[in-house]
Amino acid sequence: MNDVELLADRFQEHRGQLRAVAYRMLGSLSEADDAVQETWLRLSRSDVSEVRNLGGWLTTVVGRICLDLLRSRGARREEPMGDTFVPDPVVTPLDRVDPEQEALLSDSVGIALLVVLETLEPDERLAFVLHDMFAVPFDDIAPVVGRGSAATRQLASRARRRVQQAGPAPDPDLGRQREAVEAFLAASRSGDFDALVAVLHPDVVLRADSGSLVRGVAASKVVQGATAVAQGALLFRQFSPYARIVLVNGMVGTVTAPEGRPQSVMSVAVVDGRIARIDILSDPERLARLDLAAVLA
Repeated sequence: MNDVELLADRFQEHRGQLRAVAYRMLGSLSEADDAVQETWLRLSRSDVSEVRNLGGWLTTVVGRICLDLLRSRGARREEPMGDTFVPDPVVTPLDRVDPEQEALLSDSVGIALLVVLETLEPDERLAFVLHDMFAVPFDDIAPVVGRGSAATRQLASRARRRVQQAGPAPDPDLGRQREAVEAFLAASRSGDFDALVAVLHPDVVLRADSGSLVRGVAASKVVQGATAVAQGALLFRQFSPYARIVLVNGMVGTVTAPEGRPQSVMSVAVVDGRIARIDILSDPERLARLDLAAVLA
């Protein structure tokens, strides 16, 4: 085995964590894969013979790549990202989890958290993701953002407050999550408005990302309140028989696929036994890029 093959093997040992970092930083599965590939290219062009902690070195490199992508993304965007944006979901069968996907979601990064991360400034997001999620020391993060350790610590602190202010943490129990989702689907299918309201938190928030063709028009409105969300569910009740219960970013959600054609992925956050948040991705272009074969088989 030559030096390049040895280096590739060492890189492969860290690929799962690098993809997990990039996914949390970018909220896009395809961009995360691109960032990991760029990390490999930079490693292959670097002399790391004196690097004692290759995993730490690679983590800061992929963090820097993601930071540059976030900054350029913001510079290209003419308008701020709309309130209805839903990051790429990781969808897996309820009864079996692919090891690679399990590594990607090892810290149970739900769609709701990714939505909050999208509201952070790039430097804040990097500091929070690397330190709070992957325990990278502030001294190692500081050179990446071009600040001192104390200032980098403040970046993470501001991001942490934003995350905490976003609302209570969802119930991690999959059984209680499934119970709430099944009750929601049953009420939708039967057209039972009162049952829908009962399974929804009074302050439930729903956002639906239908893509660039409608984002900024009909889909730009975030629906709030149990009554309004229940009314919306009844409007689309004809599709509820096609909803399949799956795991969306490690939590119970649904994929709706009439005749096997993906129409939407729904992520929910359950708090105190009721659904407190619903995030729906129904953008046809982005749905087509998701790997849904295992859940639609």
